[in-house]
This record gives sequence, structure tokens and C-alpha cells, in this order.
Amino acid sequence: MLGHKLRGRYQIVQQLGLGGGFGATYIACDTDRPGNPKCLVKQLKPRTNDPNTLQIAQRFFKQEAEIQEELGNHDQIPRLLAYFEENQEFYLVQEFIEGHDLRQELPPLANRLTEVETIKLLTEILEVLAFVHRQGVIHRDIKPANIMRRQDGKIVLIDFGAVKKVRGLEVNQQGQTVTVAIGTLGYMPSEQAAGEPQYSSDVYAVGVIGIQALTGIYPDPSQGSKLPRDPQTGEIVWRDQARVSPELANILDRMVRYHFGGRYQSAESALQALRQISHPNHTVTQGKTRLPSILKFPSSTSRWKWLIPVGTVAVLASVFVAIRSGQEPEKFIPYENSNYGIKIKYPASWQLQIKEIDVLGVTEVVTFISPKQSETDKFQEKLNIDIEKFSGTLAESKELFVDEIKNTLPEAQIINTSSTTLAFKQANQIIYTGKDEDTKLKNLQIWILRGDKAYIITYTAAIDDYDEFIKTVNEMIKSFEIN
Repeated sequence: MLGHKLRGRYQIVQQLGLGGGFGATYIACDTDRPGNPKCLVKQLKPRTNDPNTLQIAQRFFKQEAEIQEELGNHDQIPRLLAYFEENQEFYLVQEFIEGHDLRQELPPLANRLTEVETIKLLTEILEVLAFVHRQGVIHRDIKPANIMRRQDGKIVLIDFGAVKKVRGLEVNQQGQTVTVAIGTLGYMPSEQAAGEPQYSSDVYAVGVIGIQALTGIYPDPSQGSKLPRDPQTGEIVWRDQARVSPELANILDRMVRYHFGGRYQSAESALQALRQISHPNHTVTQGKTRLPSILKFPSSTSRWKWLIPVGTVAVLASVFVAIRSGQEPEKFIPYENSNYGIKIKYPASWQLQIKEIDVLGVTEVVTFISPKQSETDKFQEKLNIDIEKFSGTLAESKELFVDEIKNTLPEAQIINTSSTTLAFKQANQIIYTGKDEDTKLKNLQIWILRGDKAYIITYTAAIDDYDEFIKTVNEMIKSFEIN
């Protein structure tokens, strides 16, 4: 291939590496552009010359090239320059990235990173990966070799798209298409090895990179090195190999949970968690805050019955908040969730719990938990945001919510219903009281409808503390935005 000119334009000048049974990667010069700039050429072809495999590979190649065209609009993803077929072989031409891959920055080729350096690195990776996930794409091969440090210092995510799907296709003797697991041992979780990758599979790989950076363990079984696991649970055991805070350790543990359901479900969720512990005025205390019974789900499958324990009878969301009276005004910091298109500001001293849990059609997005006012404080005010599909009108939703409150909340009393605004749009609100076990509660529920979704914010407080915290609650509600 050296010296060959593809499409009469791309002059092959150097081979970078073999791709096993699927082709090779080359550096080429684009002879049609001034200065003949470098570009990267990937030669793609299935493992056999079977006509069925070729046909399927061509279809998937085109599909993935189109996806990469969209992803290439991001500054930290190589731009797609061309894709074509020539002599029954597939070619993909990309922007050439000047720089080095992350293998040069991590053990065993470099020293361990500090906690601050690790948080910074993971944040940089997740920022790009969050964009990829928002486009509905799973990378499926996150590892240091596929993450470049460009000459300007920015992270660039490489090597995904057509190669992955074409490599994952084989046709058996019966003409059936078989999906082959794609990924790299050590960075690939179990569900991906089984051919069922999730967004959280990419999150797992990023978490492994973080553990590698902190411990110095190179997680590649083919090189005789791997991360130790608990034989009973399958979880990675690594904390004793690193100096790390409980906050970062908890985040990494969740990123690399053996079962994908226990992980952050997207790069955005993991990114938000990291940003909280990197904020100089905010500390996340993982696993130590007692969640009152109002946050625990009962066994009933009724969507309204399970919403009651969350301190709201809303179809969507509960928002709970508390600030100790007499204190100086607290600094507010932003929370943004690009997956659900929402923004809100909250006090820096509060604990953030990213949920993104779907229960009976209702998505619990996030909960903010205030600090205890004293050792005898039996109820921590909270703010929770949920999203649910709803196709009716505001008037219909108010009638439904009022009925549900009366029918499901013990000792429920509707104090007031009125019109208001939320996120610069007409909204409704209900103020009501009720009881959870021995605690008398007062709630402010405010919601809007947008498209086929309802967005609900519900402030819940102990009845005697409601007025004390309402000013802070209104500030939070005022800051709420929907993209």
C-alpha cells in the first residue's frame, strides 16, 4: 500500500499498525489540499470474502460513517473526511491528530497520578464521552490507546465507528449474522463481552482507567496483569492499592460495578458526580447520610403509592430543600443534566444524589439533600426532580394531582391551588399537608408540561420548618431551566 494513491487523492506514506483480520491503518497525504496535510486512512474489510458478509459490512460501514460525520462536529473527535469502497475494500479517511495517546501518561509507562490529577483526567474524558452518548452512540472500546492528548493539551477520543460494527459481524454457514463481542480485555465489562453493551459499559472503562492511574495496575490479562476481584461478588478490589479519598473511591466503585444496573447510567451522570467532589466549596459524603423512610419505595406497584414515599404525589418530581435560618446566604452552584435537558442551582453545602432511575414510567432524575440542622433533626428537607410522560393539559393534570393527593396521602389536606410560572412558562402549583409515619409534612408542588412530558418540583419540609426554608426554595425554583 505504501505509495499507493486512493481515489486519486490520498497518498499512503506510512503504515501505523496492522488490524489483524480486518485491515490496517495508514498515514496519508491529501494531495488535493494546499500543503498536502496528513490524514488517517483506515482500511476496513470483513474477515472473509463471503458475499453476505460483504453486503452487511458495506451497509453498516455506511451507517457508522454517517454517525461519525455527526460526531466529528465536536472539536475533540476527529473529523470524517471521506468514506468509500474501492476494489471491494472499505476505506475511511479521518483528520490526523498530532499528539500522543494516554498510554504515555499512565502506568506502566508513567508514574501513578495523584487524586487531583486523576479527577482532572476523568473529567476531561467524560466531557467528550457525554457528547458521544447524547448522540445515541456507545463507543465500546474506551482505553488509553484510544484517547489522544492533542498538542494543544485537549483530550481527543478516537477509534470508534465503522471499524467496530464491521469487525463485529460474521456470517455462519446458515447465512445468519452473528454479533461478535467488541472491546479490550481489562477495560471491557461482562455485559459487553456477552455482546450486549450499554452506555454504562463505556463508564466502566473510564472507571478502570481511573483505577489504573491511582494504583499503577495495568488491567490487561493478556500481559499477565489484571485488577483483583472479590470472588463472591465479582467487584474489583483496589482501594488498598491507592491513596484516595472516600469520595473519589465511592465514585470509582460505582463506575466499575460488576452489574451494569449498579453503575452510573451515562457519562453525564458520572461527570456530574466528579464535578461535585472537585468543587472547592462542596464535599459529597457518600453512603453516610440516613435517608428517611419518606425516600424508600414500598412494595406496591402503584405509581402513585410509590411516589408518596418520595414526599410527593406528583407524576414526576419531588423537590425538597432546607437551609438553616440565621446563617449567611449560602453560595449556590449549578447542576446541569444534559441527558434530560434541565438546569438548576442549589446550595453548595447540600449533598447531591444523581439517580436517573425509571420506576413505572417515572424518571427520578436527581435529589438534593440538606445538612442536618442538629443531632436531633429527624427530617432533612430535600429537593428532588422527576420526569414523566403526560399528554393532557395543565388543567387536567391539576385535577389528577389533587385527586391523587387526597386518595393516597394519609391525612392529606389541600391548602391552596394556583397558577404560577416555572422555567418562564405557565405552570400550576399545589400546597398541601400530609403525614409520613410520625412526621407531619407540608409540601409545595409546582409543575409544567412540555411536549409529552411533565416536569415537577416538590418542596417537602417538616410542617413547622416550611416557612423557614421557603425563601431558599423559591430561589432554587426560580433558577430551574429546561433546554
